[in-house]
Amino acid sequence: MSEPGYCRSCLLALPEAATACPSCGSHRLLRHAELNRLSIAHIDCDAFFAAVEKRDNPALEDKPVIIGGQQRGVVSTCCYVARLYGVHSAMPMFQALKACPDAVVIHPEHGKYTREGYRIRNMMKDITPLVEPLSIDEAFVDLTGTTRLHGAPPALTLLRLQRRIEAEVGITVSVGLSFNKFLAKTASDLDKPNGFAVIGEAEALDFLAPRPVRSIYGVGPAFAARLERDGIRTLSDIRRQGDKRMADRYGDMGYHLARLSRGEDRRQVSPERERKSVSSETTFNADHDDRETLEKHLWRLSVKVADQMKAKRVSGQVVTLKLKTAQFKTRTRRRTLNEPSQLADTLFRIGRDLLDKEVDGTRYRLIGIGFSGLRDAVGDAGDLLDPQAIRRATAERAMDKARERFGSDAVVKGRGLSAKPKPNPKPDQTS
Repeated sequence: MSEPGYCRSCLLALPEAATACPSCGSHRLLRHAELNRLSIAHIDCDAFFAAVEKRDNPALEDKPVIIGGQQRGVVSTCCYVARLYGVHSAMPMFQALKACPDAVVIHPEHGKYTREGYRIRNMMKDITPLVEPLSIDEAFVDLTGTTRLHGAPPALTLLRLQRRIEAEVGITVSVGLSFNKFLAKTASDLDKPNGFAVIGEAEALDFLAPRPVRSIYGVGPAFAARLERDGIRTLSDIRRQGDKRMADRYGDMGYHLARLSRGEDRRQVSPERERKSVSSETTFNADHDDRETLEKHLWRLSVKVADQMKAKRVSGQVVTLKLKTAQFKTRTRRRTLNEPSQLADTLFRIGRDLLDKEVDGTRYRLIGIGFSGLRDAVGDAGDLLDPQAIRRATAERAMDKARERFGSDAVVKGRGLSAKPKPNPKPDQTS
């Protein structure tokens, strides 16, 4: 059977027998028997936060970079150089720095990452309206029926998109192409970074058989350990159990795994799937019980959340304050606003009111703040019952413009100046 293919360097359609591109001589070739028949893809930015930082500071190109915050926090993400030392996302920061003591630690600038993520998402929407975001740096796309529109099969359209993102945004993405979402996401992890992997129908069963149950998205460590205790370590083990036994032993999840083990996934790419909240939290180096320290962190987190809200062009109507005590007990407090907002000023003031009743001598190891009940943003003047709200909202908008033009440290509001983190902080964790 002939295998259609393209040169990944110049996008030339390859002659059947070519082992190198006859046009540019590249050996970066993409071939697969089903290449031009598949249309469901998963697109994943490569080490996104770290890639954006390296783009903005070329001196970091060959250095191990960790994005995160405080010593008792965790790694948000890290570059591929840092991963060679064993660093990975969600690793406690002290362990990451022990494994890679020469790492450059960068405090995350989520507003910037959100803006770049939306640039990339809009590029995806240029090729199909069927874009389902999973997070700011990854999404499913469905290119079924777009061949006539783009004058190219989905695979070539995706190669063009991959090249456009690298040229215009300055980072790379990896693409997985298949006939359903499960296999597309599986494929996108096979060839990183800047990869393009394909899983076709003819090979799906054989490809999946030896894969560990832990490789399935949604199977966490605890459930994987339970499966392994029951003698189920690979997808072929799941198949041998059969649908009924898997459902009887593990409920709906068991039946779902049985279908995935055969490469069956009927889920559609749904563009309606959007994030329902925007929040940020930080774990302290030492536990705190004093109001001033807690408020300083609350202000900084409020600015971070507001930056993301403005980049997404959304407002939220529910404010949620999260606290975790020194004994690891979580307190969550919420308040619904009269009108939706995206302002740091509004978020901080409501969060501070919610915090008032919690400053009772309890020592806290974590604080977080966020908006939920999101909707498209309209005008936002803050609390109209507060005579100073319009003035503060206007000042915040002016500072946003200055920071966008001159950098995040160009203008720091009074409270933000005292709440500003010290140089080279250790990682924050943002949800």
